[in-house]
Amino acid sequence: MTRSDPVMAPVGQPKIAEPQNPLLLRRLLRAKDRMDAFSHEDWPIQRLAGVSGVSEAHFARSFRQAFGMPPHRYLLTRRIERAKALLRDTDLAVTAIAFETGWSSLGTFGRTFGDVTGESPGAFRARERGAVREPGMVPGCYLSAALRPDLTIAVSEKRRQDRDDSLAGTQAMEVP
Repeated sequence: MTRSDPVMAPVGQPKIAEPQNPLLLRRLLRAKDRMDAFSHEDWPIQRLAGVSGVSEAHFARSFRQAFGMPPHRYLLTRRIERAKALLRDTDLAVTAIAFETGWSSLGTFGRTFGDVTGESPGAFRARERGAVREPGMVPGCYLSAALRPDLTIAVSEKRRQDRDDSLAGTQAMEVP
């Protein structure tokens, strides 16, 4: 066992990732670009693997290694970004925005949007519309990247942690 062996790293030590093949990275970027262009469509792993020309398991593992998050979480981030832009810049109804950004259910859209941003789509729209915007020297693409939702954990895991925290808070308040 060597120190750089990614599979046999000592217990408690992080695995050292091997550099990825440039051809594989190009294929992964192709799939990522398709998700960016058509984020309103369904992108199961099978479809993404087909676009990139690799197996499903290899695609999922390689995508996460290359971009720091699983494909589903990346797609979720892009959908939330697009929804935020539509809420801020258009007068479309929240329902129309939900369906236009790829959500099949208004309830799922609202719950996920709230989990990621901390506020409902309507509250986000009201706050953004009330904010005074001055043209700045920072290009819009940099602002978009800076304001991108930070999904370091899955939304379902975040929801579970919030529920556990609120339960722990109520139990701490109950004194016998």
